[in-house]
Amino acid sequence: MRSARRTDVPPVDYRRLLSLTWPYLGIVALVVAVAGFSMDIMSACRAYVGGEAMWSKGQKRASAALDRYTRTRDPADFDEYRRAVEVTLGDRLARVELDKRRPDLVIARAGFLRGRNHPDDIPSMIRLFRNFRGTADVDRAIAFWADGDALIDEMVQLGDEIHASLTTGSPVLDLDAVRARLWSIDARLTPLQEGFSQALAQLSRRTQTMLALGIVAASAVLVLIAVWRTRRMLAENEQFERNSRLNEERFQRAVTGSSDGLWDFERDDGSLYLSPRFIKMLELDPALAPRHPGELLARVHPEDRAPLLRCLRLHLTRGLRFDAECRLRRRDGHYCWLRVRGHAERDGDGRVLRVSGSAGDIADRKKAEAQLFAEKERAQVTLASIGDAVIATDIHGSVEYLNPVAESLTGWTNAQARGLPLAMVCDIDDEATGSGVRDPVEAVLRERGTVALGTKLLLRRRNGGTTPIDETATPIRDRDGEIDGVVLVFRDVSRERQYSETLSYQASHDLLTGLYNRHEFERRLDLALQQARLLQRPYALLYIDLDQFKLVNDTAGHAAGDEMLRQIGKLLQRQVREDDVVARLGGDEFVVLLDNCPPDAAQRVAQKLRQAIAEQPYHCGQRHFTAHASIGLLDLGSAPLTRDDVLGIADAACYVAKDQGRDRVHRYHPDDTLLNSRRGEMAWVERLHRAFERGQLRLYRQDIVPLGAEPYEGSHFEVLLRLEEEDRVIVPMAFIPAAERYGLMPLLDRWVIRAAFHRMALARRVPGGERISLCAINLSGASLADDSFVDYAKEQFIHFGISPESICFEITETVAISDLNRAASFVQELRALGCRFALDDFGVGMSSLTYLKTLPVDFLKIDGSFVRDMRSDAIDRAMVEAIHRVGQVTGKATIAEMVEDAATLEEARMLGIGFAQGYAVAKPRPFLVAAAAAPVRVGSDDPS
Repeated sequence: MRSARRTDVPPVDYRRLLSLTWPYLGIVALVVAVAGFSMDIMSACRAYVGGEAMWSKGQKRASAALDRYTRTRDPADFDEYRRAVEVTLGDRLARVELDKRRPDLVIARAGFLRGRNHPDDIPSMIRLFRNFRGTADVDRAIAFWADGDALIDEMVQLGDEIHASLTTGSPVLDLDAVRARLWSIDARLTPLQEGFSQALAQLSRRTQTMLALGIVAASAVLVLIAVWRTRRMLAENEQFERNSRLNEERFQRAVTGSSDGLWDFERDDGSLYLSPRFIKMLELDPALAPRHPGELLARVHPEDRAPLLRCLRLHLTRGLRFDAECRLRRRDGHYCWLRVRGHAERDGDGRVLRVSGSAGDIADRKKAEAQLFAEKERAQVTLASIGDAVIATDIHGSVEYLNPVAESLTGWTNAQARGLPLAMVCDIDDEATGSGVRDPVEAVLRERGTVALGTKLLLRRRNGGTTPIDETATPIRDRDGEIDGVVLVFRDVSRERQYSETLSYQASHDLLTGLYNRHEFERRLDLALQQARLLQRPYALLYIDLDQFKLVNDTAGHAAGDEMLRQIGKLLQRQVREDDVVARLGGDEFVVLLDNCPPDAAQRVAQKLRQAIAEQPYHCGQRHFTAHASIGLLDLGSAPLTRDDVLGIADAACYVAKDQGRDRVHRYHPDDTLLNSRRGEMAWVERLHRAFERGQLRLYRQDIVPLGAEPYEGSHFEVLLRLEEEDRVIVPMAFIPAAERYGLMPLLDRWVIRAAFHRMALARRVPGGERISLCAINLSGASLADDSFVDYAKEQFIHFGISPESICFEITETVAISDLNRAASFVQELRALGCRFALDDFGVGMSSLTYLKTLPVDFLKIDGSFVRDMRSDAIDRAMVEAIHRVGQVTGKATIAEMVEDAATLEEARMLGIGFAQGYAVAKPRPFLVAAAAAPVRVGSDDPS
């Protein structure tokens, strides 16, 4: 059965059949074409001969009808003549049209139809006329045709003359002569008709002869080709048999020495053959080797079984390639990786007869692939996770890989860029020159190492934008150390550029107004001072401070104040030249450095700026404000000055302008007494800052004693502040005005509180130490206005463990009544902790005492100016007595200040005043603690 099936007729290979038969088919096709062409010619000749018969018949009928007409003069005879001659005229029309260089075939066809030719013959008649017009036989036939048409024209002219003579009364013709002419024309036409038919017959005979010769020649060629092809096929068959034997021998040797195993499955009997190599790969006993496909399939790994069967099924049903990888179980139970390939052999009906193929051991390849995959995964993850863009190319500059960062920066995906030139994907220009940078691949190949292309580069993205980058190119080397590719690494430095520009801008500009800040202004001022000295170039400095700017912040909020500062900054820039320097030193202080500006011009500029500030309306939301400014003017060329001198003098001049009524310009003069006084106060500011840094502040105390019968339990005193410089103690009246003017009082108040609490904490730790009942501490108006002061005080109470009941804060009467609501809120908040309060210098500002009803204080300290002279001045005594009575009525204790002698002390006791303070009681002395069990660290501002 198997051998019978193998002798079945295989399916026809039409391509091979065509390669063998095409010469024969070509010759047959040529013979058919020649025969068809000849038949067309002969058909056309036959049609022309038939047409000539119709032409001759029409000519004879026309001659006879015209002859009868000359005898009968019957119009019917003339009409018959016209119908008959129309046939010859139709053929004449066709001939004339076809003789043209570009004939109208529609007209020619219409002419042949008028000539009574059959419609099916007309196409071949036209082809013969056009294709063979230059041949002798056709030209001779057409010549006869043309001569006949000329005689027909003569007959038509004669007929027209006869008809005209007989119908219109023209001169009577000689009818006998006319009839003689008519029969003469007919006699001359007869040989032309015969000549036309003979020419066409000659053409037909020649065509038949050519057709016969063509067939004979084609037959001879067919015989020769058949002999040649037969000899060639016999030679090829012999060569094929030799090659088959040789291939069979090679195949047997290959099977014996191949590392692959072979398998063969016969579908009819279901047998499976495995080569010895295949059985050896599975480490099986040949006697126990699988003999059926199911036995072999059972050894396939469960995960690989379905893919293997699917691949085989697609090969058998769709003809797809059968090439699969799977794991087969060996005798020891372990699996080996094999690559299985095969091909199905089919019969003529497409039925599968057998499937055979090979199986190769790919364990080593699988292991290498796993290692390569792991390395590739690590490389891919590494490249995808780094923040730099990476592009890999070959040595020709074609892109091979882009990591995600490179895709984002260039605008190309990895798939789109692969294979493209690097210059197309990575278009880089030099930022400084705008020209393209050198080819990185070429640079690496030339220098044989890593190349830094620069940091001032611009990458042009695919979508049209640009990105600043820095870039390096590194070679990729093969095992032999040869360069086979290049890796480009570039980094987006946009953020670094932005940070750098932002930092540079912020380092020299004020963030609120956009003007130069103090640091940048001082640098430009130093340059101006150098040019003023070296080049004698006139400069002027305007120190501008807004008047009562704090009211804007207090009434409308800091947002409104900031908006006003921004608008004033823009106003100042508009009012001066581009070369002039406008800066904000801080707060509401501005400076303008006028370049190349003489003193008088500087005075005019200062007045213009002052007026512009006053006239400019300022808006914040729905609110509108006006502003005024005091300006200090200083000519830099008047004397050799340092930067600190210039700023100090200009600031002092500005404050002199404020002292003189604000909204004005004050120009510095060396002999200006007001300005020199102001500079003295400013010098105190510097001395106070230095005192803080060097620890020169000292804390003193002065006792306050009760005047009643019962003594006070523990000490009651007021702490006082002193400044110590070079063994000299300076009292507060020397520096407090400057501190109040320049905003240092909150700092001094906090220092006093911290230092006093520190000493009280130390005294509590000293065994047998002083018991402090009440410590009075002065507070300035600035501290009352400081919203954070109460929180600071609470922190110090907790930090040092001081009881709030042992602290009495003193505020002056003028400060309290200047902002009664704030003072009352401040006092109530600290009294809630247990603190007590005293109104200091009471009586100086007594315009009304109604505020005492709402101000919850514990003590009234009678101003010393009344106490000092109350024994000699009745008004002062009455004032002291009245204050004491007010204190009694409001439930507040009274303290007499500046009790300097015993008589004054006794007078105070007689009036019933509760406490006394002054030299008659105790002089101020340093607030010291003799010893302490352990030091208490209170911070860098601690005086101890």
